[in-house]
Amino acid sequence: MQAAGGLIPPAAVAPESTQQAIGYPSLFLLVLIGALVPVVPTGALVSSAAVVAFHRSAPFSMALVFATASLAAFLGDVALYWLGRRGMTSRNGSRWLEAIRDRAPEERLAQAQEKLADHGVAVLVLSRLVPAGRLPVMLACLVARWPLRRFVRGNLPACLAWAATYQLIGVLGGSLFPEPWEGVLAAVVLTVLISVAPSLWRRVRRTPAG
Repeated sequence: MQAAGGLIPPAAVAPESTQQAIGYPSLFLLVLIGALVPVVPTGALVSSAAVVAFHRSAPFSMALVFATASLAAFLGDVALYWLGRRGMTSRNGSRWLEAIRDRAPEERLAQAQEKLADHGVAVLVLSRLVPAGRLPVMLACLVARWPLRRFVRGNLPACLAWAATYQLIGVLGGSLFPEPWEGVLAAVVLTVLISVAPSLWRRVRRTPAG
């Protein structure tokens, strides 16, 4: 491998290769866990990974982030839905089904059921892009007894759109700042604001005037 002044030392290449070898499996695992246990800020993870990929010179970094994030989200959603279906048919339910119910308030569930009845799979795609919208719609699909195959068909484009959206946020943060850490910070702040904005808006609407 040639450079302007001769050969590039192997030590200069090894750190980036090591980071990629560790980074993509870690991103996959964290997004997968975040889909199953919705306490991990997966959107911020994808945006941060996109910032790092944006500043790398390695080819296909952005494509690998997109493929890793979308595949992990898809597999996590499908696994959670499968576990939820088992809970629906079980006499005692399951802790996974209870976890979905706990994060899907009755009001949000009723709205999701109404929209699901009117628009079908399109609501499933949109739910992945709306903060805190995934689980109410997933529970509505469970209540409506959607078969796993139908859920999979709708969830695939949903996960692709989700990964692309948060990767775009990361690219935006990475392009605004010269240093990767600055872009990561900006992307994390932006994703947090996006995630809390709907709940803050609902609180403002419920607050009585005066």
